[in-house]
Amino acid sequence: MVNPNSLSKRAEEAVGLATRAGRRLGLRADEPRVLHDVFNVLVHLAPDPVVVRVPTLALASVEEQAAKQRHELAVAGWLADSGAPVVRPSPLVPREPVEFEGRSLTFWEFVSEADGLADMADADPKALEDRFVEQTGWAAQLHGLLAGYPGDLPTLSPLVPALKPALAELKKHPQSLTTAELDRVEREYAVLEALVGDLPAYFPDARMQTLHGDSPSYNVLRTADGYVFNDFEDVTRGPVEWDLTLVGPRGIEVYERASGTRVDRALLDVMEGARMLQVVGALALVPRMPEIGPMLEPVVDQWRARSPLALPGLA
Repeated sequence: MVNPNSLSKRAEEAVGLATRAGRRLGLRADEPRVLHDVFNVLVHLAPDPVVVRVPTLALASVEEQAAKQRHELAVAGWLADSGAPVVRPSPLVPREPVEFEGRSLTFWEFVSEADGLADMADADPKALEDRFVEQTGWAAQLHGLLAGYPGDLPTLSPLVPALKPALAELKKHPQSLTTAELDRVEREYAVLEALVGDLPAYFPDARMQTLHGDSPSYNVLRTADGYVFNDFEDVTRGPVEWDLTLVGPRGIEVYERASGTRVDRALLDVMEGARMLQVVGALALVPRMPEIGPMLEPVVDQWRARSPLALPGLA
């Protein structure tokens, strides 16, 4: 939980918004508290077991946000109804985005963590790595469940077209990027457009299916009753390699063992380049939230150090 005495102005506004929206829906919201404050603000409307996700940095319109949230609620709700270990949409409100005061909100069941990352603040890097490696193995089970999702989803939508507004913003306000790097960003986005347009043409053996979309290995809550996957905000269709970016060789090894399938290293490399470009795009949000700049720069430096994104057979 975020210290109530150190709330950002953005978080304070989100608490007020979530409280008013919750009460309009019949919730009590007497003791709202902020659980998380980065790209979204998560507000627990205590004493009710409901968490509101308030988008605070989105570049998309409210209508675009709502369309994306409908996919998220549909997939997470389907998984929950199937008995999968996921955070459920709140059963206390309708299972749909709530447009309120110029924002599109979603409402989720409150889950109490028993072993959160905050409890590992003093852990050595090896212990943290071990934790995420273990969770990467769990992602194999999630992929097995998601493979059966019956709905339609766009392909790699967190990349195309979602990255376009952020990259347009960077052209106006480049942050730490040079002119040459901005040109590289534009070329790499064109590569992604080609890939998304016909991924099987470049990787005919790719396993295309419904995905979590935002690194499920890092979006796990550990509870007294086991673990649950969280935050399906970027749910999409694509190759499983998109969900396995930046987990490292040990994580890939554990995933392959748990899933009984082989990860395509060439496709994984392309997906990791795409993930890094996504992080570069997030630099566009730094003017709104300066504290995320230092969080992004290590991955931006990795992007700078690697070869530009390219596809097999595409000059």
